[in-house]
Amino acid sequence: MNLTKIKRIVFSEEQIKNRVLELGKQINTDYSDKNPILISVLKGTLYFMADLTRALDIQVSIDFMSIGVYPGISRNTGIVKINKDLDLNITGRHVLFVEDIINTGLTMGYLVQNLESRNPASIKICTLLNNSRKRLMNLPLEYVGFEVPDVYLVGYGLDYNQEYRHLPYIGEFENC
Repeated sequence: MNLTKIKRIVFSEEQIKNRVLELGKQINTDYSDKNPILISVLKGTLYFMADLTRALDIQVSIDFMSIGVYPGISRNTGIVKINKDLDLNITGRHVLFVEDIINTGLTMGYLVQNLESRNPASIKICTLLNNSRKRLMNLPLEYVGFEVPDVYLVGYGLDYNQEYRHLPYIGEFENC
């Protein structure tokens, strides 16, 4: 791993910590009587999901999905293969989908549609990072940590070839 490939820090560890706490307060208020299920997709959301759940004072359940792409299909189609599905039944439950970054919105749109078919009471989206410049699909984002520039980001769960996830900040990665 070559840290010289990090051009600049976009969001510091302190900025992330403070924003996650703010999101947690907002979620505590909005879900105070709902006992939601927080769902995220591994691996990128690992740090955000852990920190966000620790910022909550309400009763929650958590579950994870893992997705991949079908061989020979572009990553930008929104067509995903579910490698690990939910363990919990979400029927009649309030779902908060926790995401690390939303770019085109195609994958998230597919996942929300998949979850809606399971008849939850509600589905809302919380994303740490939102790149609205790349958006191809309109998504109702209830909670947004930061609006991000259209650059490749690593750190705090975001990776380049499975590296850099562990960084406590989010940095701009040298052009890939």
